[in-house]
Amino acid sequence: MKKILSIIGVAGALFMISSCEDFLDTTNLYETSLENFYQTPQDIAEAMGGVYNALYVSNVHSEEHLAANLLADYMFGGGGPDDISAKNVARFQDPTEDTYRDLWIETYNGVYRANAIIEALQENDYSAFFNTDAEEANFVNTNLGEAYFMRGFFMYRAARFFGGMPLINATDAPRDVPRASMEETFGQIASDFLIAAQTMPVVDGANLPLSNYGHANRWVAKAYLARTYLFYTGYMTNIENTPTEVVPLPDGGSLTRNEVIQHLEDVRDNSGYAMVSDFRNLWPYSHVNESAGEVVLPWADNEGLAWVGQDGPNSAIGTGNTEVMFSLRYAFGNWDWDGGTGQKYNNRICLFFGIRGNSLIPFGQGWGWGTIHPAFYNNWPDEDVRKHGSVLVMGDPDQGTEGYQPEQGDHETGLFNKKYTTLQHDGEEGVRGMFYYLHGWSHGDPMQLWAAQDFYYLRFSDILLMHSELTQTADGMNLVRARAGLEPVSWSMENLKRERLYEFAFEGIRWFDLVRWGDVEDASANYYAVSAEVNNSGVTATHSVTYRPETKGLLPIPESEIRLSNGVYQQNPGW
Repeated sequence: MKKILSIIGVAGALFMISSCEDFLDTTNLYETSLENFYQTPQDIAEAMGGVYNALYVSNVHSEEHLAANLLADYMFGGGGPDDISAKNVARFQDPTEDTYRDLWIETYNGVYRANAIIEALQENDYSAFFNTDAEEANFVNTNLGEAYFMRGFFMYRAARFFGGMPLINATDAPRDVPRASMEETFGQIASDFLIAAQTMPVVDGANLPLSNYGHANRWVAKAYLARTYLFYTGYMTNIENTPTEVVPLPDGGSLTRNEVIQHLEDVRDNSGYAMVSDFRNLWPYSHVNESAGEVVLPWADNEGLAWVGQDGPNSAIGTGNTEVMFSLRYAFGNWDWDGGTGQKYNNRICLFFGIRGNSLIPFGQGWGWGTIHPAFYNNWPDEDVRKHGSVLVMGDPDQGTEGYQPEQGDHETGLFNKKYTTLQHDGEEGVRGMFYYLHGWSHGDPMQLWAAQDFYYLRFSDILLMHSELTQTADGMNLVRARAGLEPVSWSMENLKRERLYEFAFEGIRWFDLVRWGDVEDASANYYAVSAEVNNSGVTATHSVTYRPETKGLLPIPESEIRLSNGVYQQNPGW
């Protein structure tokens, strides 16, 4: 069982920062703790659990993978007639003034907790707990690098949505600081990732112990250096129209393309991570037949699929996953946890993006958000195994969807995302979620709490595709294509973009790619303006989206945070 329960417990006991009318809407509960906590390795381990706890947000619109997917061009808002918020996000309107407030709040909760660990590890002596200096150094470097990475990750996650962020790099730093520029913000993010990559020891990605799986490591930090470089240089060049080939660092140096390529090659050649042999085995639908004890998904049986699991190379369930490098770890939830927000520890995307009004086997019902644009689906070559590995088609007996009843929601296209959706089958307690049976759970309202599927932040295939993009060579791209059963192609930016679209569909990456390439503003390079026939709760209609370039690919800063800042923060353009 995953360690999420310990994260929740530690966070509840030590790290929950209560809401108040204070700048950045956080309360400093650390002043006494900084003096009498963080003194032992166990203290640091518990504190790190509190850092990771800030990855979980209460409001579903602050979930990175929900917001980024709804903003992308291949999804519609969907849902029912009352699901206005999903529709407004998908058409670039702010549903309420604080739609994304939880993302902002948890960013600074996580940053503060990471700062506390960084300061403690730099100041305290832990030699009494180790037999040798080398053991102590390994402990300090591992945790120090991880804290730097997580501080950078929280800022990276938020800055791609909000743009420049207030930089608060110490527990006693002033909070009433203005938003930094994009250059300063991404420079600080790159600096944190660089320190993490240089500090954390080498680990073998092919042999990570199950007991410690889920933590960031040296290779993850190097990969996020590349992601930071690509997003920042792309955004400044294509959205701000100030071309740049470097990320300026706070110390006066810079992160260059060649340096990023070297980091990626180090990950590619030395990390131990590798793509799994079949793309479709990354997703838990490949396990539903085995879990059910019978064939409930004929397509998976015919294709001989076998899930690799989501707990790393030594996964207790599945054949072993060498591809996923970093993920948001989920388990079962409970409505009562964390002040009534315990559902956030369950992957709500499977629920919100699930098939509306239809409880099928093996695909259960959900709220029907994020229906798939048919033009995107129709343009996807049938010979690419990722097409049917990513998109769930209604009315197909091989997919178990022959009993689908339409006209249950809005923007219906008969196409749903298959990577993150509710899975269920019959069993001793009747029809329940696959994860419910895998882990023997028992809790209230299981339909809304049984999706324990991890969200994949980073897969090894992105190492190969980022390397191809930066070097303008086809080798990495063609390795990814070969895994999908496709012939090699020559290098071109068009081929690279298409490959990323199909490899990472519904993984929260497409939106940020569109922004950094400037394609979000080019109607010929996206599906926003392409009309589609949809069914809106029984009424046939056509639907398209108008992107608003005045927003510059950013979301609105929460209005409550602007008010709390007393005018220090300025709202993003277009909002």
